Amino acid sequence: MNFKIEETDDRYVVTLEGEMDTAAVRDIKGQIETLYKGDKDVVIDCSSLTYISSSGLRILLNILKAANHNGKSVTLCGVNDDVRNVFVISGFVNLFKLES
Repeated sequence: MNFKIEETDDRYVVTLEGEMDTAAVRDIKGQIETLYKGDKDVVIDCSSLTYISSSGLRILLNILKAANHNGKSVTLCGVNDDVRNVFVISGFVNLFKLES
């Protein structure tokens, strides 16, 4: 999995590429901690994300909780049908703002 965070004055833009499974989450754990500060809005580009496991969902939920705690938002964009189905089945579709 490829994972990239770009920081601007008012938000973090996260790009996810490949499969966000348990192994990938372990590999990117240190980079993700920046997003747990919750001090900026977060936009997560999922257009190249092909799979997300429960570990990946947990990471996104933790990012969302940190952002919401500080009055910030998390937006997922470019979510494909397969990943969207995981969000629907897990109920996460109701938690996140999804954009095309």
